[in-house]
Amino acid sequence: MSRALEVELPVERPGPAAPSLAERPSKGRRGLVLLLTRVVLVGAILVVWQYAAERLIDPFWISSPAEVWARLRKLAVVGDSPWEALVNFPSTDLVFHLRYTFQEMILGLVYGTLAGTVVGFVLGRARFLGDLINPLIIAIYSLPKLALAPLFILWFGIGIESKIVFSATIVFFLVFYNTFIGAREVDQDLVDVVRIFGANRFQVLSAIVVPSALTWVFAGVRLAVPYSLVGAVVAEMMASNRGLGFLISSAANQFDTGGVFAALVVLMIVSVSINGLVGRGESVLLRWKVVSR
Repeated sequence: MSRALEVELPVERPGPAAPSLAERPSKGRRGLVLLLTRVVLVGAILVVWQYAAERLIDPFWISSPAEVWARLRKLAVVGDSPWEALVNFPSTDLVFHLRYTFQEMILGLVYGTLAGTVVGFVLGRARFLGDLINPLIIAIYSLPKLALAPLFILWFGIGIESKIVFSATIVFFLVFYNTFIGAREVDQDLVDVVRIFGANRFQVLSAIVVPSALTWVFAGVRLAVPYSLVGAVVAEMMASNRGLGFLISSAANQFDTGGVFAALVVLMIVSVSINGLVGRGESVLLRWKVVSR
């Protein structure tokens, strides 16, 4: 008696349902959660800092948030009423010193970025020239940047020029190496395909090489933003009578820990703000690329 052949067919079992658009966390909600978490984290740090300054450590060494806030008010607020403080804010000591440092930082960032981009792109595309000069650039880059500051002050004086050159030098190397790598890491298969379709050298550069290198350039610029500020401040600490670096050195010479922390807080705020603007510019110029933040 023959037995019927039983075949067990695979049964498609429903998987977990994909979340609907309403169930997916929106970008705005995620940003709000991140913002609130950062606020809570900063608040916790300030509470622990204040407690440590009052109970555990001598405020002479770490100051306190209350003392730092008092120093910031002294620098940024002139007048008793809010209206007087708002009207007089452009003439406060904070704006005076911040304007000087900001000018050095921006000019150093612009000059260093332009020079680093041009030189890095040229040496990246001209392989023989790049291989020839690259060891010399590495040798100069290996020098301690702090050791160059007195030399720049000797060459360009104690004015704003030496601070700009020092800041631009730091920015140059960061942008140069990123641009140099970006100009050489172009997808050669993509270049060959474009050439097959009849693209000339200029079209290859404008359509393939430059957009590919821009990603690396912006990566270098985002790294260079805080270092341009550091370069300006370090040069001010060595020889200057204005700027945030002067505020730090002056407060340190007077053993004013709160004043040092107040200037450092301003530096952090400026650096984060400029870095955010660079990120916005990157998202606008590189619309074809998903920019992760």
